[in-house]
Amino acid sequence: MICALGAAVCFGTASVLQAVAARAAEPGTGSGVDPALLLRAARQWRYLAGLGLDAIGFVFQIIALRHVPIYAVGAALAASLAVTAVVAARLLRVRLSGLEWGAVGVVCAGLLMLGLASGEEGSGKGSLALKLGLLGTAGLVLLVGAAAGRLPDRPRALVLGFAAGTGFGVVEVAVRLLDSPWDVRNPALYALLLGGGAAFLLLTSALARGSVTAATAGLVLGETIAPAVVGVAWLGDRTREGLTWLAVAGFAVAVAGSLALARFGEPAPTPRPPTPTP
Repeated sequence: MICALGAAVCFGTASVLQAVAARAAEPGTGSGVDPALLLRAARQWRYLAGLGLDAIGFVFQIIALRHVPIYAVGAALAASLAVTAVVAARLLRVRLSGLEWGAVGVVCAGLLMLGLASGEEGSGKGSLALKLGLLGTAGLVLLVGAAAGRLPDRPRALVLGFAAGTGFGVVEVAVRLLDSPWDVRNPALYALLLGGGAAFLLLTSALARGSVTAATAGLVLGETIAPAVVGVAWLGDRTREGLTWLAVAGFAVAVAGSLALARFGEPAPTPRPPTPTP
């Protein structure tokens, strides 16, 4: 759980840096799958710093996924928005309302409940059908991203964010299905690479145009619910005996609190220069 929370700190900070860089980059084709936009954004130090934090967070995420259930890791990653909110309040002087401070507290309470109720990760290795289905889901993420580029800005951001979250969810499950990172015969390896790459492309496009709040909310939903269900239904993730109710409540509370803080996926506005007086 400590590693999962460390990943949340890294991802939460990286998302804001990448949002600022994506919006500062020259607009591209508007497609949901726009590699050129990713390359333009990557010329900025903020985006590169965000990628560095993502890499560190991914290492923490892998360690966490090898020791605790997917539902606990997913909820902790959703809590990255609470981390972002606190950091923004301290460093960017963003004022949090009483309700938003309450949402931060709710997220922390949900994670505490999950930490108390979580058992060890399941021993299931997943069937070949599950691994192939995961690879197909990663491909579907790309197709949805390409189609979503034609939508109006707000639904475009929501759909792209949800698809990106699904791609990151594919990564979460794929980590559990891999015995070795060099197992080239395992479809889960290709699902991890395709899902993670597609998620980065789609999230960059979502942050570049439209409501980043909507994109962030979609991201949280996509990377938490479905992977948690897969972990419980197919990989044997369980809770401590008699504490299933506490785990379910903690998961719901943590995700709901994170959604309430979705506006902190927005990049900080650029201040306007003062208007000269005549």
